[in-house]
Amino acid sequence: MKDLLIYSPILLAVMVFLIQERIFVTPEQLEKKHREIIDEIDDKYVSLTSHKELKSQFEEVKEKIDKIYDLLIDLK
Repeated sequence: MKDLLIYSPILLAVMVFLIQERIFVTPEQLEKKHREIIDEIDDKYVSLTSHKELKSQFEEVKEKIDKIYDLLIDLK
């Protein structure tokens, strides 16, 4: 107990520093940051299902263009 009283000002200073520099976060702060990250990801990136749908649509368009090209070549 005597040792704790000797080092208590140093411990108190370290605790105040950690709190001021926000080294530790509360669960609410963590949840808020998590929501911000999720929102940012939604804005910047496309979902896998949307990507697959768009890719399939491009393939369909490519097939149609190839058919039109083949028809034009056959007409000549």
